[in-house]
Amino acid sequence: MSDPAAASLDLLFPDWPAPARVRAACTTRAGGVSRGAYSSLNMGRSGDDAAAVSENRRRVHQALGLPAEPCWIRQVHGVRAVQMPQAAPAPDPEADASFTVEPGVVCVVQAADCMPVLFCDRAGTVVAAAHAGWRGLAGGVLERTVAAMGVPPGQLLAWLGPAIGPEAFEVGEEVREAFVSADAAAAGAFRAGAVAGKHYADLFALARLRLAQAGVSQVSGGGLSTHADPARFYSYRRDGVTGRMAALIWLEPGVSS
Repeated sequence: MSDPAAASLDLLFPDWPAPARVRAACTTRAGGVSRGAYSSLNMGRSGDDAAAVSENRRRVHQALGLPAEPCWIRQVHGVRAVQMPQAAPAPDPEADASFTVEPGVVCVVQAADCMPVLFCDRAGTVVAAAHAGWRGLAGGVLERTVAAMGVPPGQLLAWLGPAIGPEAFEVGEEVREAFVSADAAAAGAFRAGAVAGKHYADLFALARLRLAQAGVSQVSGGGLSTHADPARFYSYRRDGVTGRMAALIWLEPGVSS
C-alpha cells in the first residue's frame, strides 16, 4: 500500500549519467513533521524531537524504497572516509564520508549549508557520499573519498548537492588563504566582500577545482543555494538553529549495471 505522506516529499534526484543500479537522492525541508526551527523534514537528530526525526526518516525510507536503513555517520568537518558496512560495526562512526561496494548498503551525509557530494563509478561497482564544507574541502575530504573508492578517478562521476551559494558565503582571509596557498587557481573562487579582509567564497567552484585535480572530470549538479531558498532548504548560516537535509546513495540489489 502506498504511503501518501511519503509520496508528498520534495526530493532532488541527481541529473547525471550514472548506471541503472546506482540510486541517489537528496531531501529538502518539505514534507515532514518537525516543527518550529526544524520544520519540516529534518533528518538530523540534534536538538529536534526524536520521534519527529524518526518519522521523517521513515517517510524518506518509504518514498525512496531504500533497501536498508542508511549508514549514518557522525560528521566533524574532517576528511575521514569509512567503508560500509564496517568490519567492526559501531553506531554513527566519526567520519565525513562513506563508501560501499555492496548492493543494498545506503551511504548518507547530512548538510545545511555544507555541500553533500555523491559519487559512483561508470561501471556501477562502488558509490560514496561526502560532506564538504570549507574545512573539509580545504583538508581534502573529496580527494580522500576518491582515493578510498579504489577505482581510477577518470571512471568516477560526482554530483554536487545544495550548499550555501557564493552570494551569501562570506568568509575571512584565513579561509581564502587555506585554498589559495595550496592552489593559486582557487583565487578565482573568491570575490571581495563588503568589508576589508572578507571574501565571498564559491563552494561549488572550489569543489569542481578539487575534483578536477583529483582526476574526476565528470561533475554534475551545483548551483542550488541553501541560503537563498528558505522555503526549500535548511541553512545554518541563515537561521542558526535549523534542521538538516540528507543526501543518500546506494547500489540497488538485483539490478545490473
